[in-house]
Amino acid sequence: MDHHQIVELFEARGLIDQSLAQEILAEVANSGKTAGEILADFDVIQNRDDVWPVVASELGVQMVDLRDWTPPEAILALIPAGTARLHGALPVQFDEAGLHVALVDPLNPQTAEDLRFALGREINVVIAPDYLVEAKINDCYGGEGKAMEDLLNQLVINSESQNAADLESEANSAPIIRYVDLVLYQAIKEQASDIHFEPFENEFKIRYRVDGALYEMAPPPIHLALPIISRVKVMSNMNIAERRIPQDGRIVKQIGEKQVDMRVSSLPTHHGESIVLRVLDRSSVNLSLENLGLPEYIYDYITETIEKPNGIFIVTGPTGAGKTTTLYAALRRINTIDSKLLTAEDPVEYDIDGIVQIPINEAIGLDFPRVLRAFLRQDPDRIMIGEMRDRETATIGIQAALTGHLVLSTLHTNDAPGAVTRLIDMGCEPFLVGASLEGVLAQRLVRTICKECKSPYEPNEAILGQLGLSAHELGDKQFSTGAGCDSCGQTGYRGRRGLYELLNITDPIRELITARAPTVVIKQKAVELGMNTLREDGLRNIYLGHTTIEEVLKYT
Repeated sequence: MDHHQIVELFEARGLIDQSLAQEILAEVANSGKTAGEILADFDVIQNRDDVWPVVASELGVQMVDLRDWTPPEAILALIPAGTARLHGALPVQFDEAGLHVALVDPLNPQTAEDLRFALGREINVVIAPDYLVEAKINDCYGGEGKAMEDLLNQLVINSESQNAADLESEANSAPIIRYVDLVLYQAIKEQASDIHFEPFENEFKIRYRVDGALYEMAPPPIHLALPIISRVKVMSNMNIAERRIPQDGRIVKQIGEKQVDMRVSSLPTHHGESIVLRVLDRSSVNLSLENLGLPEYIYDYITETIEKPNGIFIVTGPTGAGKTTTLYAALRRINTIDSKLLTAEDPVEYDIDGIVQIPINEAIGLDFPRVLRAFLRQDPDRIMIGEMRDRETATIGIQAALTGHLVLSTLHTNDAPGAVTRLIDMGCEPFLVGASLEGVLAQRLVRTICKECKSPYEPNEAILGQLGLSAHELGDKQFSTGAGCDSCGQTGYRGRRGLYELLNITDPIRELITARAPTVVIKQKAVELGMNTLREDGLRNIYLGHTTIEEVLKYT
């Protein structure tokens, strides 16, 4: 649905004035929410679904309730599956007046005309929430695989067009819109974290990442690469005529009853633009420390550390290790009315009520050091730095910690002791690092064994040797694996959990930091003092039956 049409409709009916209409449209553009949600936020309506009676009244047609309704087979047969998906049309009733259909976009008069022409019968539009119509079409006309096949058969695109206006009209054609929506729907239904559109010389791949592993969808023909990529760029407000430089954008889309936020990145390659969508799962921002599956001693340590008045707590690990989720869970814990929290992030991935979040924008000179210097004049109690990536950022973070602020941040290092060496390598003074650092948590995410097909497993000597174990050391310890079933897509894995390594900065460790001791010495001392390494935590998860040997070897 076009948000402008909805807002104009409310304005034309006198439900909002012109200035409020402009404010709502600006908010739609900035927040990525739907017009219905913004109208509800402004108390024009009670909830987003109240938009639809207004649309029905404007069009002079009736509302229908699709929630608990199942269409008879005879009615469904009146619109072929490909036509239903292509036009976003669901047949609801057939009588002497003609065929009554609910449309995903009822405000587009062309859709009803196209259906009249395609079906050769009178079409009467009825109104229902667009996400319900879309969900019913997917339910009633078979799985996504069949839907994609139907749509691909209808996609006849002029792939030679290089004209921006032609490209935009192709990207906005009904078949391309439905196809891209279906790709996004399928990937998100599979709980993908990233969706990749990749053009190569002789093929166009679409892959999505689930639980850290990439899976390929049935590829569309190579000649559809340009219109499909242009469609994604249109959705994310990128310049579709510009294909020579990387671009960034954002898509917020209603998929089923769930609002999905996607960060989009385009990269020019030898064979066209490669586009990756990062799916920002808003449910992860609602995770509390209790729900992260932390070992008890690490949970106790974090809850104690984040209540301290000053110091630095760092979470470290590679991209996609869940660092941000852990820090957000910690922030939610200390987000109280008596505490001022500021975050500098690149970019701000999730909005958290009660926390002042600042997006880094290096294009206009708003980098981490500049934001942090401004932070210290904003009377904060706790500060989160998205990433300590250079000497200046790290130095200001240390200064903030030494002047009575608690600082949370992330670093990219292989293990917890490596974070200390990394800060010193950046140019921070060792005695200041030792004085300000409270703790470092290294983490990885490993896939967990699917509960539906979990089965016992006997590892051979070779794989035990890779873990540094021998058969006689194991005693009666059990190993498990996933056989593969429909529930986990035959992978044997479903979901992920964390492996953790906690370096508590005690006085003996501080002395080593001040003396510029190498990482290996700090690590040996920490292990002496009781630190469990990532590998040891991996073994613990193997013995508890949470994950497999292969996963632990892959990530530790």
